[in-house]
Amino acid sequence: MKINLIVEKTRTGYSAYAENYPVFTVGKTLDELKFNILESINLHFEKSGKTVGPDDLKIYLDLPQFFNFYKVINVKALSERIGINQSLLAQYIKGHKKPSKRQTERILYGVQELGKELAAIKFVC
Repeated sequence: MKINLIVEKTRTGYSAYAENYPVFTVGKTLDELKFNILESINLHFEKSGKTVGPDDLKIYLDLPQFFNFYKVINVKALSERIGINQSLLAQYIKGHKKPSKRQTERILYGVQELGKELAAIKFVC
């Protein structure tokens, strides 16, 4: 079972709600929010006997939230890698401009490809 969660930045942290279930929660950090949403969803399904785990969650963030959480990603290097002007990508990240659906997909694809490459790396001991 996949549960879509919409995450939004608030003044005090983050809030999230499940798209198709009457479940919502808040957290000061994304990690706290993930813990709280799992707890809330499992409380919702408690009577039915279903249990939801982290792999059942599909989290939707906007670009500014993503780059705020994953500060380790170098925007300059990513912009060069995916072929988007660094200044334009920075404006998307700061929320000054909103990327088109195509641009959003392009950025997401670049981030996901980077993740695949990183996941395949092995270090020599």
